[in-house]
Formats: sequence, structure tokens, C-alpha cells
Amino acid sequence: MDGSILALFLLAAFVGGVVSGLAGFAFGLVVSGVWLHILTPLQVATLIVFYGIFVQAYSIFALRLSLVGRHVIPLIVGSVVGAPLGVWLLHFINPGYLRLAVGVMMIGYSLNGLLRPTLTVVPANVPVELGVGFLNGVLGGMTGLAGVFVTIWCNVRGWSKDTQRSVYQPVILASFAVSAISLAAGGALTAPTLKLYLYGAGPLLAGMFIGLKLYGRLDDGTFRKVVLLLLLLSGLLLMIPELLF
Repeated sequence: MDGSILALFLLAAFVGGVVSGLAGFAFGLVVSGVWLHILTPLQVATLIVFYGIFVQAYSIFALRLSLVGRHVIPLIVGSVVGAPLGVWLLHFINPGYLRLAVGVMMIGYSLNGLLRPTLTVVPANVPVELGVGFLNGVLGGMTGLAGVFVTIWCNVRGWSKDTQRSVYQPVILASFAVSAISLAAGGALTAPTLKLYLYGAGPLLAGMFIGLKLYGRLDDGTFRKVVLLLLLLSGLLLMIPELLF
């Protein structure tokens, strides 16, 4: 990898760290737009998953005083149960149609939230949270989007920004951990990939530090808008390739 390509790789890691530190998700969304042009798809997936574990663990530690186990556990259990079903359903569902449908859902939800700023809080109990976690796992198994439903769910619960992140980030971390085991067992952790991982760790950490500092300056309303904008961007990036190609 020559110097200019390496610089692009490191810059993407830094920007991804800033966004992840700010919002607690969307690292893969940011970096894949660059990395897929300079690395193999397997390398990109492996780096996103293993960086994702680091990113989520770091942020969870920073927000450890806000952790709410009674909400996290049902969501994780549901996600772990739903993920294998999502993988199995891939054999029967056209992935292009799936990405299109999920993209439409994410765009519709985000625009509704941005254009109607008054939030209607949705009540919940353990069975509902298990159901949300299950749907989150199914979608993650089919698309690799490990935190879409749980992030939306935390958004509509009306929680503070710290509580939202302390719930959806452990769920995303659990999903990444399952993926990491599969990737490692499949031999994805090659020497060149590990070398890239070490190169990018410093810029990623610096970006996360800046992102968390910016996060500390956001009020709950502004944080909700940041989440909605990132979900909107995610939905557009899912839809556009399916409509153009």
C-alpha cells in the first residue's frame, strides 16, 4: 500500500472515530465509503467488526455510569436469537429488495422525526424489548446492520442521550462480538489485515476522543437530530445503489 492510499485509510479511520464518538454508531457507514475502494470486501468487513468492538467498548466504558442492564439484557437476548434466523432467511429473500425496503423505512422514520420534532414516547416492557431485539438481530443477520432497530427503539423511548447510548451500544457490541468469532474462525485475520488494524488504531482513537468531546456539548434534542440524520444517510446509502444499478 503506497503512501497516498495509506493516508486515505487513516483519514477514514479518524473521521469514522469522530462520528462514532459523537453518535455511538455509524463507524462502518463512514469508513466503508472509502475503504471499499482501496481494500478487499473481506478486509473491510473484518476491520469494521474488530474496530467496532474497540469503538463500542471504549464508548461504553466512557458512559458506564449510565448503563441500564434491565433494558440491555432483553435486547441482547432477542438480537442473539434473531441473528441466525436473519442469516437463514437470506437464502429465500432477494437482498436487493431487502436493502431497498429497509432504506425506505429508515428514510421515512428519519424524515418524520426531523419534520415533526415533538417526540411521542413509546412505552415498553420486557416482551416488547425482546421483540425489538429479535427484529434487530434478524435485520443484522440479513444486512450486517447490527444496530438499526435498537437505535430507533432507543430514540422513540424518550431517554436522555446517555441512556440511549448505554442501551444500544452494548447491543451493537454483542452483535460485533458474534461476527468477530465467525470471521476469526474463517481465517479473516490475516497478517496484512492485522497490520492495517494496528496502523489505524491511533487515528481511530484520536477521532473517538474528539467525537466524545463534541458529544459532551450536545443537549438531548440535538443528539436526537444527529441520530436521525445519520439514520437518514444510512437509508439513502442503502437505497441509492439498488435504484441505480
